[in-house]
Amino acid sequence: MMANFGQDALFSILSHLVFIGLSFWALQAIRLDQLLKANRVVQARLLFILLSIAIGSAVSNFFLDYFMWSRQLPLLFQ
Repeated sequence: MMANFGQDALFSILSHLVFIGLSFWALQAIRLDQLLKANRVVQARLLFILLSIAIGSAVSNFFLDYFMWSRQLPLLFQ
């Protein structure tokens, strides 16, 4: 039982990291420099990173919830 928790934790960490990386990569297609004030490079980079974390975490939570629900669905028919 405890090994299951460890596997789920590892899967969750990896999922979050993958989706944060994917959202960081996808956000690079947007030209945020046109929307932000000039000479605010550090703040723009921080905003970019925070947006990547927020979007990546939300997408990862969606997939992890979906995966968990699909594992629990057979319990409905027992």
